[in-house]
Amino acid sequence: MTPARSNHVGIALLPLCLVIGLLGLNVYLYGDAGIEGPNQLALLLGGGVAAVIGLHRGRSWQTLQDGMLKVIGVAIIPILMLFMIGALSSTWTVAGIVPTLIYYGLQLADPSWFYAAAAIVCAIVSTAIGSSWTTAATIGIAMMATGAGLGMSEAITAGAVISGAYFGDKLSPLSDTTNLAAGVCNVELFSHVRYLALTTLPSFAIALLIFVGLGIHHSSGREVAETQAIMNALSTSMTLSGWLLLAPLLVVVMIVKRVPALPVMFIATLIGTVISAYVQPELVYQIGGERSASGLYKGLVQTIVGSSEIITGHSFSDTLLASSGMAGMLNTIWLILSAVVFGGMMEASGLLGDITSGLKRLARSRTSLVATTAGSCGVLNLTAAEQYLTILIGGRMYGDMYAQQGLSQRNLSRTLEDAGTATSVLVPWNTCGAFHATALGVATLSYLPFCFFNLISPFMSMLYMRFNIAIEEA
Repeated sequence: MTPARSNHVGIALLPLCLVIGLLGLNVYLYGDAGIEGPNQLALLLGGGVAAVIGLHRGRSWQTLQDGMLKVIGVAIIPILMLFMIGALSSTWTVAGIVPTLIYYGLQLADPSWFYAAAAIVCAIVSTAIGSSWTTAATIGIAMMATGAGLGMSEAITAGAVISGAYFGDKLSPLSDTTNLAAGVCNVELFSHVRYLALTTLPSFAIALLIFVGLGIHHSSGREVAETQAIMNALSTSMTLSGWLLLAPLLVVVMIVKRVPALPVMFIATLIGTVISAYVQPELVYQIGGERSASGLYKGLVQTIVGSSEIITGHSFSDTLLASSGMAGMLNTIWLILSAVVFGGMMEASGLLGDITSGLKRLARSRTSLVATTAGSCGVLNLTAAEQYLTILIGGRMYGDMYAQQGLSQRNLSRTLEDAGTATSVLVPWNTCGAFHATALGVATLSYLPFCFFNLISPFMSMLYMRFNIAIEEA
């Protein structure tokens, strides 16, 4: 790397280093409360520094603004998804769907196997529907509540849920990222899935072994009597029935039928609202503040858009059933908007290009090429804050280099998934990290050390290339 190029890369890293430094300071000073404003300010300051550097380089403000707006456009669907997930989780709680899952989960779950079971269940669901977001926002929420009822670690449970959810997000032919990675590399979809399975299955198997070990050595924080008290509180405060589980089953069917995720979430919220009105009217009256038609309407609206509480007489159960609706997503949406401003400024000012160009110079061998691809995916997840952009930019950057090394494009598409898709959820301000932290109620940096599948996946790609395991030539 020439001194001039090295200097460009150093300058390009300044906004990113500023953001990471400020976020680290916020974690120290504010803890999880950093998402309530300090983290957003850090990202906006980073975007401001990127804009100043871009202006100094001769970019016009209009160019920078257009770049920012372009990236914000990519974030609109995730933002709408967040609103719908807030509404869905609240309506399904009041309807009794989530409490029913918790009730049966507490009956059937064994603490020693709970983490591994949570990962497996989420892997099955995410493979069937192709969406880590939908999996985390439905089954994942129920797993978190069940784990809390059993006295399990919230952070480890979230790591297990995310590990399982991203197993399907990588491997399912229905997954948007799976299709995107195959498409950007010009690889046939099922060929990509079969090749990706070679690294995905061992990574998940290792993660499961770790979860089993953690579960076996876990001493449940709740006595049998306390678990029974939770079950009694749920069953006496609302109507619980196995029939209510037809709602999540319908969601699975719709997504398997290739209905887009956003309409599915909207329909599922309507279903939850109707069930709430007909199956749990007393709860809705309680939330609405009066026993009347207007009280029923106000209760349903409050459930969807704002915070709602269900009083069971058991304090821990009350905490489990509390929800915040659409309004509870606002801090996360604020974070995502701040992140895409930062990412848009980094890209429009040319700083992102300088960083990725510097990384490409490190790819001198096949192993270093895969390592550099994985590193670029990490940087892109940090800066672009959106996994789709990570896969698109990464695929365009390295296609020719894989061909020059005599490697099939399937090696690139696999690495993009192992490193790009899997690690997006580990970045607090990435749309994936922000979403899962909000949906599961656990801060990104808290669950990060326990997302074993996501952490192992990039290294599995590098390991396969280093020892020439299942490597396809061009």
